[in-house]
Amino acid sequence: MNIAHIPDDVEFIKIAEVRRMTGLSTSTIYERILAKQFPAQVKLGPRSVAWVKSEVQAWARERVKAARSPDNQGDSKPSK
Repeated sequence: MNIAHIPDDVEFIKIAEVRRMTGLSTSTIYERILAKQFPAQVKLGPRSVAWVKSEVQAWARERVKAARSPDNQGDSKPSK
């Protein structure tokens, strides 16, 4: 991420909130970080990490945008 795009009012969230916002498990979140498919955590201290809330929200918006794109129409099956 380019440092010029970091907002002045950064809000950090912990893993429980990231899981709640995304519906992903902790292991899936870390797997996607390693695959460069999810925003990386920020180290706050020797034993503390958090995520930038706006980055997680942007990731979620991109997932919705991709799911709603015309290229994806018909890819998902309706639930019973």
